[in-house]
Amino acid sequence: MNETVQEKIISMLSNHKVGTLATIRENRPYSRFMLFFHEDLTLYTATNQHTHKIEDIKSNPHVHILLGKDATSWNEPYAEVEAEASIEENQELKNKFWDAKLSEWIKRPDDPDYILLKLTPTSIRYYEKAGSEAEILSF
Repeated sequence: MNETVQEKIISMLSNHKVGTLATIRENRPYSRFMLFFHEDLTLYTATNQHTHKIEDIKSNPHVHILLGKDATSWNEPYAEVEAEASIEENQELKNKFWDAKLSEWIKRPDDPDYILLKLTPTSIRYYEKAGSEAEILSF
């Protein structure tokens, strides 16, 4: 059975949690590594509400995410995601996506500074491996 591009993307998102999130600050891109979670194709990432990326997103909610690959091979799938970011403060979602790896920045799931960024894709370019043709999902 051939997987659909959506199934391939969801599988890749489940296996690759660390990626980059780029925002726009003063008309220039600014990237940082983040830990990503997902529900279907909607991505979430945890952050402290007092970070620069929150200011960036309030100014311009359009973001770019790069996920996939690890440092061992060029033959792994990856995705370039264009998304619209919004702030998510739902405590159930914050509990669901809490991870002890976040404790260096956010002490606990009920930390008052803990918020999620909800990243709703507008376009996803999925690549099976480096040099392959992109499979594109647009929303």
